[in-house]
Amino acid sequence: MVDFSRVQKELQECNKDVKISGISVKPKADSLSHLIGTIPGPVDSPYEGGTFLIDIVLLDGYPFEPPKMKFLTKVWHPNISSQSGAICLDILKDQWSPALTLKTALVSIQALLSAPEPDDPQDAVVAQQYLRDYQTFVGTARYWTEAFAKTSSHGMDEKVQRLVEMGFPEALTRSTLEVVGGDETLALEKLCSN
Repeated sequence: MVDFSRVQKELQECNKDVKISGISVKPKADSLSHLIGTIPGPVDSPYEGGTFLIDIVLLDGYPFEPPKMKFLTKVWHPNISSQSGAICLDILKDQWSPALTLKTALVSIQALLSAPEPDDPQDAVVAQQYLRDYQTFVGTARYWTEAFAKTSSHGMDEKVQRLVEMGFPEALTRSTLEVVGGDETLALEKLCSN
């Protein structure tokens, strides 16, 4: 059984210095076992200026079992699947300890963005590009950050308008787009599945 009192404490801890760290965690719907984490792209990295959403699922063994985390925001990185968002990070697997928290896990993921481990990749194609053609890797990572992790209000209004024209309510459309980091396709899937 998930220790929900600990999860509530962790959420408070995570969200109390959000203005400084940029890291936050919120429940998805009304469940404390399914959460959405937000991390800013690290300064001096190709991910700078982006906001990345992380899907967090707490299994019954939490905090004795690691949380299941994956990127909802598409990201070009050797240790993150460009297809599924799966993250290759030791503390999310065999190096997890109950002393760690959701915040330490998110800080570790943010640090991973700054310091890729291409020799232990989750995405072999990205890792090869990182090792063989670093400048192209940086350019692609920056492009993906611009395309998927930055929500410009101008582009957002156009996306909202297109989805509203399909018959979805504006407020719901806007909030759904925010949840999926401005990805119009994902927003449409979510709106259709409700």
